[in-house]
Amino acid sequence: MNIYLIRHTSVDVPAGYAYGQTDVLLRPSFEEEAEKVKESLSGLTFDKVWCSPLTRCVRLASYCGYPDAIREDRVKELNFGEWEMKSWEDLSSDPRSEAWFADWINIRTPNGESLKDQYDRVSSFLDEIRKSGMQDVCIFAHGGVLTCARVYAGEYGIEEAFKNVPSYGEIIKLSFD
Repeated sequence: MNIYLIRHTSVDVPAGYAYGQTDVLLRPSFEEEAEKVKESLSGLTFDKVWCSPLTRCVRLASYCGYPDAIREDRVKELNFGEWEMKSWEDLSSDPRSEAWFADWINIRTPNGESLKDQYDRVSSFLDEIRKSGMQDVCIFAHGGVLTCARVYAGEYGIEEAFKNVPSYGEIIKLSFD
């Protein structure tokens, strides 16, 4: 079985902000970036296509020819809760951030989730897909989701997650027996 995971194109958010599950706009370069993704997918066929319900993924899936991609909440980005759309610099002065920065794998953001929470929901979805009997599937999602999928596939440990976030528009292929 092959699972193709595609990160959305670049977002119109200043660098250094935690945007997570906020439905942010895409950069004006969307069509140029999306065309590269579409070209990379040409010639591939999928048994099923899913996408995060956030606009940045739905829009890319539609551009690539999958307007009916199944919306799946489990492939949303990490929920930063009260920290959504705040700069990392501002967050460093939040007294609650010290614990999270010390153990972001297990500690939840205020009214949000930990990386382990995200990993668990992504893993449960990937488990279902692997049991489905399908051969080739595609998921339009987020950097954190692609990273969790790579951890799930054993490419690296969860502690290496933030060192391995894929680029905007990047496609990864995971193969399972």
